[in-house]
Amino acid sequence: MHHIGRVDWSFVERPQAGSPSSSGLARSVLVGPSTGATHTELAAGALTAGGWLARHVHSFEEALYVLEGVLIFESEGHVHRLLPGDYALNPIGRPHTLAATPDRPVRWLSVNTPPRRPPDAEVPDTIFARTPPDVDGLVAAAAPLGGGDPTRRFVGHYLGTPPQAEALAVDDPGRGRAPAGMDTALLAYSGISVKMLVDRAMGADHLTMFTVDYEVGGAAQAHDHPFEEAYFFIAGTVQAEIDGKPVTFGPGDVAFAGVGSVHGFWNDGPDRVRWIETQAPQPPARNAYRWQPSWKALAERGVEAWPGAARVPAEA
Repeated sequence: MHHIGRVDWSFVERPQAGSPSSSGLARSVLVGPSTGATHTELAAGALTAGGWLARHVHSFEEALYVLEGVLIFESEGHVHRLLPGDYALNPIGRPHTLAATPDRPVRWLSVNTPPRRPPDAEVPDTIFARTPPDVDGLVAAAAPLGGGDPTRRFVGHYLGTPPQAEALAVDDPGRGRAPAGMDTALLAYSGISVKMLVDRAMGADHLTMFTVDYEVGGAAQAHDHPFEEAYFFIAGTVQAEIDGKPVTFGPGDVAFAGVGSVHGFWNDGPDRVRWIETQAPQPPARNAYRWQPSWKALAERGVEAWPGAARVPAEA
């Protein structure tokens, strides 16, 4: 099962009617149950200038990635001023507030698991505060993200990876360099750079979100997974094959690969490629990939028959 689509941003021109819980909110579901997903709901969200979403909690896990504008994000007593490339995790049951600055709208990408319940569900999955937020107070209190503050959890920044040779180069003095370790590591392979944004190390229990950058010539051979993946393409064009169907993806395109959906990507050029990718449920520790070429080769080679117990020669 797979789905291929494209973001139509015209939905932002038709925000939801104002209510005690929101003002100026627009949302478009890109991947969800209607596209064949069981665990994934990928959506584009927006607030008009000065718009807001009252403080609330979810019974699902959610991650956000800011695409345009400034998102005022309140969580855990901190008020963050999130810019493009900033991201946030909303764990289950954690109160948070969203707002736009009064001078411009904001757009973001979100993913949650499980998908939202219908509005008329007997038990709602989102519960709001009974009073609207103090938007002016939130904007005044909001601080941009800075490095090295361990008290500001569940937020981060990553716009994407530069060319691998540049990203992996060490050209500054070792002493005094910004801290880096396995928790901030870049995964590089086959001309591909992967940077985890939201995962178990950050505090997520059910989903992951990460950036993927392909050099020209970068490739991921055909494979499938025991979990769902969704893709939001940001820059460049990449050639792909999903369940035997050749596709070329570019900025604004969206794709979904369900459990068992065979897919592969090849960047034949001329430019580097970047996308945001999500996974739900989180991948297992082992055997997260089932590579088609490897299993095809084994099928052609076959499996040796059991040779049986070694025979011990009878004594003379």
